[in-house]
Amino acid sequence: MNADAHAALARLADEVVDHRFRGLPPDAEGTTVGALAAERRSLFTGGFSTPVLALSREALDHNLAVMERYSAGHGLAFAPHGKTSMAPQLFRRQLDHGAWGITAATPAQVRVYRAFGIRHVFLANEVVDAPALRWLAAETAADPDFRLILYVDSVRGVELMDAALRAAGATRPLDVVVELGAEGGRTGVRTEAEAERVADAVAGTPTLRLVGVAGYEAEIPGADGELVRAWLRRLTGLAVAFDKAGRFAGVEEIVVSAGGSSWFDAVAEVFAEVPALSGPVLKLLRSGAYLTHDDGQYRRKTPFNRHPDEGELRPAFRLWAQVVSRPEPGRAYLNAGKRDVPYDLGLPEPQVVRPMRGGEPRPADGMRVTGLADQHAFVELADGTELEVGDWVGLGLSHPCTTFDKWQLIPVADADGTVTEYVRTFF
Repeated sequence: MNADAHAALARLADEVVDHRFRGLPPDAEGTTVGALAAERRSLFTGGFSTPVLALSREALDHNLAVMERYSAGHGLAFAPHGKTSMAPQLFRRQLDHGAWGITAATPAQVRVYRAFGIRHVFLANEVVDAPALRWLAAETAADPDFRLILYVDSVRGVELMDAALRAAGATRPLDVVVELGAEGGRTGVRTEAEAERVADAVAGTPTLRLVGVAGYEAEIPGADGELVRAWLRRLTGLAVAFDKAGRFAGVEEIVVSAGGSSWFDAVAEVFAEVPALSGPVLKLLRSGAYLTHDDGQYRRKTPFNRHPDEGELRPAFRLWAQVVSRPEPGRAYLNAGKRDVPYDLGLPEPQVVRPMRGGEPRPADGMRVTGLADQHAFVELADGTELEVGDWVGLGLSHPCTTFDKWQLIPVADADGTVTEYVRTFF
């Protein structure tokens, strides 16, 4: 990041704390984010209101180091998916830990990235929106250090992109990769013959330049290790075939990219098999959920379950809610619901109780979230479970992507609860 990017990040500390930011101490309204961080308040006794989402500083630091070590050890460049957090402060940490750049899903996300000086962006989508393409063309023309790579997956898409870029007076071709998909999956060409037709269409335009191939293996229907590896070998085989046919002539770096957070071990294995090509190969991994990990979907699916000798990821999120009702035996209600916690890939998991009457925190044994309303969690209690109105309950969450997007300003706390900074999101 350049000086302007660091200045943009620094300005986040000047934002005024007000009604936009849930969970923050009401008595801090009117102060700046930076001043509040300097107070180093306790998450539990410093006036924070519930529900409040917090990030563990220790878990974030741990996860950043683990994936930096993993990608470097397997010869992979790393462009973590920024749609997970949409938090420029976290992008900076990822770049500081060796990331090549940041992946985006939409042009709107790229605009956020550029506002905070991200120089390398992998846009994992075909863009056929003329106003967006006009902005992308202007942005690449204005900054020779800005490297953008985006998907193409259809001849019609190439035609629309070319027409929009010509109309915009684009002076610098946009780098594109042909996206390989899978039958019944998401986007991407389904066959190698179709990939060749798309590549031919790119070659016939002055506004686009083919630099590689890419895709997303987790969208393969019924994805398992065998299917994922077979698909990855199709992807790398496509790169080899394109190179043999001279489709990458003049390209400084051939891009081969894949990788969510469930199969990066398979990506590392198959990408290691790629033979020497006519130019250097950028083997680009794009996992995003690793940063915060979780207590649900990714706890079950992380490749480190299969390779514990290579590391582990730690959940960094915890949502703190309070018991607001105990209307009948075996049932409690918390003041956090669908507006506050993710529920698309599993319900929150009660993990710890902090008694309102004082005393040490204790495990949330005998508690299970069975449902969510907009602002309430329904908790089933086993016989004999101690829980009363006012107690704080720490919830583990599943799916980082639909956690971040519910919170605009998130405290980052040390293990003892001291809040050291606040992470701003831009959804």
